[in-house]
Amino acid sequence: MATINEIQDSIIEEFGDFEDWLDRYQLLIDLGNEQEPLPEEYKTDNNLIEGCQSRVWLQADFVDGKVLFRAESDALIVKGIVSLLIKVYSGRTPDEILESEPYFVEAIGLKEHLSPTRSNGLVAMIKQMRLYALAFKAKMGN
Repeated sequence: MATINEIQDSIIEEFGDFEDWLDRYQLLIDLGNEQEPLPEEYKTDNNLIEGCQSRVWLQADFVDGKVLFRAESDALIVKGIVSLLIKVYSGRTPDEILESEPYFVEAIGLKEHLSPTRSNGLVAMIKQMRLYALAFKAKMGN
């Protein structure tokens, strides 16, 4: 399995194929559409991420020492962003998640091309994923 940084590098490469931001937005929308829908039972208030302009549900499960993330959003671009985060962080140990920096966000220009509210939402999603990792790590007792 590729490391978190190898996955981030492949995302940077994929987005690097497109100069135009409209094409990059289209790629985000396509990625969001490819993502499996979140089952209805996980679309609860508890799974809603605070600080997002659109609604984003994040479900985290801890299986065999790894955090598995599933998510959905009612906004197409946000759904694409969350699918990138899942690609990077799902199936990782809590330590791997906590020790990595999501540098791909800056490298593909997401931060500067998102509206301030979307950018805040992105930060909130990353923060929530890290909080889950921290909680699962504490549960393991290391």
